[in-house]
Amino acid sequence: MPIEPTKDPQLVLLRHGETEWSASGQHTGRTDIPLTAAGEEQARQAGRALGGYDFAAVYASPLQRARRTAALAGFPDAVVDENLAEWDYGPVDGRTAKDLSAVLGREFLIFDDGVRWLPPDPEHGDGRPGERLEDVYGRALAVVARVEETLRDGGPVLVVAHGHLLRVLATAWLGVDARLGERLELGTAAISLLGYGHALRTIEGWNLPPTL
Repeated sequence: MPIEPTKDPQLVLLRHGETEWSASGQHTGRTDIPLTAAGEEQARQAGRALGGYDFAAVYASPLQRARRTAALAGFPDAVVDENLAEWDYGPVDGRTAKDLSAVLGREFLIFDDGVRWLPPDPEHGDGRPGERLEDVYGRALAVVARVEETLRDGGPVLVVAHGHLLRVLATAWLGVDARLGERLELGTAAISLLGYGHALRTIEGWNLPPTL
């Protein structure tokens, strides 16, 4: 069943479909890996769920898993926005939360712990130190500023990106602490709806499965 557009403009978020690392729980930042066959089918399902929208603008992360999701969902001409790239995890890239928790001796929470508590490692994130949460939030604010120009003109906007980036984007939309993103679960190919109510930015739907 498709998602019905509202009469007011919405910012629609679509997380990319499944990859081998999302299935295994490995943090996938700038490592550029493809969708699995299941992830490709999720992307097609998401496109069907969004079939009722006439988007005024569509933006996608530069990473192939997001661009491929956009294309399979019916938006092959999505504009690439570098600010939509996933959180650069640096030394955390490719590692699971379970493994990281074992190193810390307690549960690893990326929104609290960040990624820079581990030293740069050429085998993880190509030796980059990784981004701080405030860096990701800054990029998300830039995306919000960009899409609001279109939303003010009355047209809906679609953004296709990544789990943590989109969770941070939701907090930037609301104007709240980025750490609130820790409480916003987001599955592969899930759809979320951001809008306006009583002159406030709101969340109208979150983590909707692509198989509606």
